Amino acid sequence: MMTEWDPETIFGAHIPFVQFCGIEALEVTEGRTLLRLVLRPDHANNLGIAHGGILCTLLDVAMGTAARLAAGGPVVTLDMQVRFLNAGRGTLEAEGRVTRGGRSVAFCEAVIRDGDGTLVASATGLLKPVAQKGDPETPR
Repeated sequence: MMTEWDPETIFGAHIPFVQFCGIEALEVTEGRTLLRLVLRPDHANNLGIAHGGILCTLLDVAMGTAARLAAGGPVVTLDMQVRFLNAGRGTLEAEGRVTRGGRSVAFCEAVIRDGDGTLVASATGLLKPVAQKGDPETPR
């Protein structure tokens, strides 16, 4: 499924923190979301490579977008396990997908690769659909 999205959103969702980080939505195909992050100096750790926090954010957003699109509404991350495999440099792409979905939770996974295709980090997560913003059931 390839759909046009407002470039000010991440696959239709306005997420200020994601915009602040510079994460871009690229495409949705066959239940997978693809994101891009062009690393900036303020994304770096003291070694000059991608900080683990920005990698975690990119993985979380990749899983979250896949889960949100599958659920048809907002989701929250309940649990996330991350593996840092190689240094992140340059332009990174993250792919997220739902590996198993249900009514109450979705099991997801995501990977980040650099411009050479090297695996930088991966994650698995458990995400839960929640009520729409403004709904009394939305967590605070």
